[in-house]
Amino acid sequence: MRMSLDPPLDPDAYPFRHPIRVRFAETDAMGVVHHANYPLYLEETRVAWMRDLGHTYAKARDDGIDLAVIEVFVQYRKPLAFDEVVDVHLILGRQTRMTFQVGYLLAVDGEPRATAVTVHTCVNDTGRPVRPPQWLRDMADEALA
Repeated sequence: MRMSLDPPLDPDAYPFRHPIRVRFAETDAMGVVHHANYPLYLEETRVAWMRDLGHTYAKARDDGIDLAVIEVFVQYRKPLAFDEVVDVHLILGRQTRMTFQVGYLLAVDGEPRATAVTVHTCVNDTGRPVRPPQWLRDMADEALA
């Protein structure tokens, strides 16, 4: 396991926030968000974060880079329900030569509902691992400074 990030429960500890409204189709027979939808929320937030930085995912792909998820961990604390607005907070974590971690807090009205960590590696258009681009290494270094 490559994960070493323990996402904080304080929303103020995160430099980026992306709101998502829970759709009815994302809920299960118990009326709560099905666990398989949480990684989709994480991905939507990563893409929004990159857009906010001016490094869109489409631009990364045009540059021949994909950010492959190689590990994902979600700790469910309290269910999410239909029509709630979930603030997904994002923070960069530790990076190695070939991987980097992203931490998340999913909260409704400031109340933690879940935390998560994804570990990524960059791959080229043939699927071979490559070093993360300089802008991403700089962001990770800045986040950990």
